[in-house]
Amino acid sequence: MAFIKISEQPSLYNDLETKSVHQILTEINQEDHKVADAVQQAIPQIEKLVNAIVERMHRGGRIFYMGAGTSGRLGVLDASEIPPTFGMDPGWIIGIIAGGDVALRSAVENAEDDTHQGWLDLQQYNVNDRDTVIGIAASGTTPYVIGALRDAREHGCLTAAITSNPDAPISHEAEIPIEMIVGPEYVTGSSRMKSGTGQKLICNMISTSVMIKMGRVKGNKMVNMQLTNQKLVDRGTRWLVEMLGIGYDEAKRLLLLHGSVKRAEEAYRQRR
Repeated sequence: MAFIKISEQPSLYNDLETKSVHQILTEINQEDHKVADAVQQAIPQIEKLVNAIVERMHRGGRIFYMGAGTSGRLGVLDASEIPPTFGMDPGWIIGIIAGGDVALRSAVENAEDDTHQGWLDLQQYNVNDRDTVIGIAASGTTPYVIGALRDAREHGCLTAAITSNPDAPISHEAEIPIEMIVGPEYVTGSSRMKSGTGQKLICNMISTSVMIKMGRVKGNKMVNMQLTNQKLVDRGTRWLVEMLGIGYDEAKRLLLLHGSVKRAEEAYRQRR
């Protein structure tokens, strides 16, 4: 039976150009409501992936997101937010996009059609059997991602896939396939919409839960966040005031001295 891409099926809405702005926004919102439910259905597979990643990361493993176009950009985005949010070295979670960094802003012609380039891009990072490679492709048919997963799996990496189509080719290349079925897009085939939103939700869930399990959060606070601006310095200072019961000025001095909420708290408690 031929593989049918639900993500490419005609929109449930027609004559979009004749609608008012209010109608368009309301209908897009109606479709977006379906995304969280689709992600919820995938939680068992996401949970399986997170548990496997944590075990590997405790042994020095890394996460690689692989994608093309919107999917690639979302992987790079999630990876780029880990160092400032959780204080992790940027080498722990890495986003790779077909066509390289230039593809973050501009489409690179035919970049996603090369079956071999994905593995070549991964090899630059000396991937090993402790690493996890997560292929992201709404269609589930992107050659760049499929080829990378196939080679990564053959070399002992844990492989996972995030797609918007059931029984997609990419799912057959991954040990842990995550199929998030959001249905046809509001604008037919525009997977930057519901599919992209779902991909962002799933990447958030993966990286955040992994970081929590790796000890990068205390209570509900980002105690390892990088202090890159005054807003974050103030946030960290207020957290220390709350956690330690000390004055704001002393908390700020401790924070700036030690460089993170976690280290400042530990130093203060050791002193007591």
